[in-house]
Amino acid sequence: MTDQDTPVTGAAKSILDLSLALGALRFGEFTLSGGGQAKYYFDGRLVTLDPRGSYLVARALLPIMRERGIGTVSGPALAAVPMVSVIAMLSHMDGDPINALVVRDEAKGHGAKRLIEGTLTAGARVAVIDDTCSTGGSLIHAIDAMEAADCEVVVVACILDRQTGGSDAIRERGHEFVALLQADAEGNITPGEIAPVTTN
Repeated sequence: MTDQDTPVTGAAKSILDLSLALGALRFGEFTLSGGGQAKYYFDGRLVTLDPRGSYLVARALLPIMRERGIGTVSGPALAAVPMVSVIAMLSHMDGDPINALVVRDEAKGHGAKRLIEGTLTAGARVAVIDDTCSTGGSLIHAIDAMEAADCEVVVVACILDRQTGGSDAIRERGHEFVALLQADAEGNITPGEIAPVTTN
């Protein structure tokens, strides 16, 4: 970590290095699930299910949440499950717990028929997170679910922003969006630019 690195950008660089070492980030010609083409492939679950990877992601995202006074972290199933879990655990170890929630694709058809799993508190200040952002569909689904539950979505975050429209759509809805890593059209991956919180 250089003198100009913050703990967040230092962790982001470590996540990038680990993604390459794990084979979670590969370069070439790939067809995406939406049918488009990309010069790289990123499998976030190889990072978030890796012991060191999950730790680095949580350590990078926790300061962002702390600065914004967030008490709850949420995200879409399946990708966000390991992310919200390790954030909740590490925040408890730090002595300032952050509650974890998971948003299902659709409400269960049995039992309590929940769309949101976990202990939900109306009025909570929430971060909505995912491993990647492409079109933003999964994140927007989770945002809508949290807002429908009378929670305040303060920030939306991901490990890798593909910068293919999703993050712009989320910002257009009035939400702050941050990414630990970002990709450009040529497939170059760099740490994201995370602005510090400003106070009036």
